[in-house]
Amino acid sequence: MSLTLTAMSDSAVTSSQQQWSGSGQTRRPSQGPYISVIANRTTNLVIRGAMLFSVGVFLALVLNLLQVQRNVTLFPPDVISSIFSSAWWVPPCCGTASAMIGLLYPCIDRHLGEPHKFKREWSSVMRCVAVFVGINHASAKVDFANNIQLSLTLAALSIGLWWTFDRSRSGFGLGVSIALLATLATQLLVYNGVFQYTSPDFLYIRSWLPCIFFAGVITMGNIGRQLALYEYKFIQEKTHQD
Repeated sequence: MSLTLTAMSDSAVTSSQQQWSGSGQTRRPSQGPYISVIANRTTNLVIRGAMLFSVGVFLALVLNLLQVQRNVTLFPPDVISSIFSSAWWVPPCCGTASAMIGLLYPCIDRHLGEPHKFKREWSSVMRCVAVFVGINHASAKVDFANNIQLSLTLAALSIGLWWTFDRSRSGFGLGVSIALLATLATQLLVYNGVFQYTSPDFLYIRSWLPCIFFAGVITMGNIGRQLALYEYKFIQEKTHQD
């Protein structure tokens, strides 16, 4: 009887050692995919930031060209240094802001636990960009009887852009907050003589500028969300493969 119990205990110890070693063998490789996922997330974050920066620079060059052509914004001659008659610091600042906004929107969605699922396809994002460009074009090209009519029209178009392509509370809240901060920063730049607006009617700037900022935030937020969606799908596929 004692021999039987001894044999059973030895076999139990042996099997537990095998299970521990087996689990150790499975744990060690499991760290590989985990580290790989972290590396992929960091790489994708950098790639997303670079793409958002490039989009922001491109839109800044194109849209600022419209404003300069209509003499809405005026830069001193000594700072006009590019082919698009734009100050050299405008495109990098807009690119940096675009990258920050595009990366911030998906983070806020995850933090609030409200994933954005409304019109998540690239065709919708491209239409949003087209509408944003159209709003900027209207601010520079369309002549209204007074600035109040122009501001109200652009405000309605900007809110319509949010309703058509976003409809999230977080998107609206971030859009308003960032637009207010950007408006304040622009007021300070104009006050310090960096550039100026023709016919300012809202302290040192035009009253419709916050609407443009709001529409731009919504547009870059949608682009950032779409890029983050592809990153999430890529990581999920990579995890399943590993």
